[in-house]
Amino acid sequence: METGRERSVDLGSETERTRGISDRFQGRPSVFMDELYDSQPVMAVELRPPPADLTPDASVDAWIRLEHGVLRLLEDRRFILFTDDAVGDREEESLRVLTTSLGADADLTRVIPFLTCKHTLEYCGLFARRAQAHGLGGMTVTGGDVQVGPPRCLPRSRDLRAHLRPRVPGLPMGAWVNPFRDAAEQVGLLLNEGHGADYFLTQVISHHDMAPVDRFLEEAERRGVTMPGLFGVFFYRSANPATLQRLARFLPVPARELIREFESGASAEEICARTVRALAERGIRKVYVSNLAAEDAVGRLRTVESFL
Repeated sequence: METGRERSVDLGSETERTRGISDRFQGRPSVFMDELYDSQPVMAVELRPPPADLTPDASVDAWIRLEHGVLRLLEDRRFILFTDDAVGDREEESLRVLTTSLGADADLTRVIPFLTCKHTLEYCGLFARRAQAHGLGGMTVTGGDVQVGPPRCLPRSRDLRAHLRPRVPGLPMGAWVNPFRDAAEQVGLLLNEGHGADYFLTQVISHHDMAPVDRFLEEAERRGVTMPGLFGVFFYRSANPATLQRLARFLPVPARELIREFESGASAEEICARTVRALAERGIRKVYVSNLAAEDAVGRLRTVESFL
């Protein structure tokens, strides 16, 4: 649970609980990194933990739905990315349901949480040690929106990765890139050894505007980027104008085009598949889908795949 602006964690008790667990995962290869480098397609899912301000009854219900959804996704051999206070909203900690509700024997090698710089260094260090101790497949370290929430503990995500690397050797760490920004700058970050990333995730993409992706891919190929990555695809559930307008505050939303697609009779899954297909045509076969509810994520993903 969170108290105020920072999550409250009992450092001593957490260390004791994870000490024995970590022995089981010591030296285990990363399934996540293996599949990122493999030629087979990957369709992962990005989930959000429940909001931190729910009533006790609503919180219990939300955690139960999330737990069941996570178990189904893991049974379906999906990788699960967990956000960290997405878009400034206070959320419960992702590791809570994974390491408590699912039990000590749960195989979490397919779970990759986010960690932003919007926490204390002490908390970030503990989070990383817990993630490694429980055998999580990796951890994506991002800066976090400076416009909302608490200040960053370090100026940039690369600083936090450098701080954590010697504390959790062997835990893959990812970075965030945005194809909608300057391609040379974004590719330069990935090639900079000081950036300290093993893989990358991107801002969500739409088949309605692939030019930024093309510029990013051309620059990456020209400069010899070999780092694997997952490209984001947003699951638009409807073309509600008010919802699309709110989303546009956080990501590029092709509102007019989406409205036309839904009005033509296309389903949410079919529209999502069009973006996945557009990426595949450019050789991108590793994607993650965001904005899915945990309880029906498996069914939605399978339907998306049926359109490919």
